Amino acid sequence: MAAAIGSSISFTSPLNTNQGVSKISNMNSVSLSINVKAFRSLSLRSTSHRFHVSCAAKPETVDKVCKIVRKQLALSDDTSVTGESKFVALGADSLDTVEVVMGIEEEFGISVEEESAQTIVSVQDAADLVEKLLSKDSSPSA
Repeated sequence: MAAAIGSSISFTSPLNTNQGVSKISNMNSVSLSINVKAFRSLSLRSTSHRFHVSCAAKPETVDKVCKIVRKQLALSDDTSVTGESKFVALGADSLDTVEVVMGIEEEFGISVEEESAQTIVSVQDAADLVEKLLSKDSSPSA
């Protein structure tokens, strides 16, 4: 059960009201009571309240990246590779990921900076980065 009162939110366990109570006050601290053990004042990190728009890559870009991943990781035809596929789940280590990025650079004629390459953990991340770099390359320079 959850109840919101003013600037605090309380969550209580429906099974036992004496245990399992969590309370968030002023969104700056959290008090947890789990099986009578208390965790006091867990700090919450403040985040900016900016609006963020994220655009997914075109399906054809995702498909191309899937093919590159399948080839670079030498995956069998029955292994499912989709935009949601994580490289680690597909058995890729850091060297494999570097080879995937190199294959992507070659296929799309782009250059991926090391900082950007380190943020890629899924096929969708890679495809989104490709779209971003391609749109950056095709935009007119000032």
